[in-house]
Amino acid sequence: MKRMLFIFILVGILFSCNNNEEEKTNTTLIGNWKLIEILADPGDGSGTFSSIESKKTITFKNDGTITSNGMLCNMSINTNNITSGTYDVYESTFNSPDCSNPDYKYTFQQNKNILIINYPCIEPCIAKYIKQ
Repeated sequence: MKRMLFIFILVGILFSCNNNEEEKTNTTLIGNWKLIEILADPGDGSGTFSSIESKKTITFKNDGTITSNGMLCNMSINTNNITSGTYDVYESTFNSPDCSNPDYKYTFQQNKNILIINYPCIEPCIAKYIKQ
């Protein structure tokens, strides 16, 4: 009887453990994102997103790194600077040693296949990406 009780407790413990590795990654965030719109508010709150033509992309990888074919640090639509950094899925932030302030944490929000990145400005400066 004691042996049977021990087996039930052991099985219960094994099945109640969380897989922390699965919790550390947001699988819908992983992948390529293409820049589609930017918002640069003139300071009066009247800013709206404007569609843009750009080949700028951002890639979130499983290992906690982020890369881009453009600058991660600003809303530039250019693709002439390859940059990289790390991200934190719990804080929804990333930073990059390629930025002038490598410790600054840029914030992002993801809603299904849309990714919004906020850049530091007096007025709102926001870039919108779509999952590829």
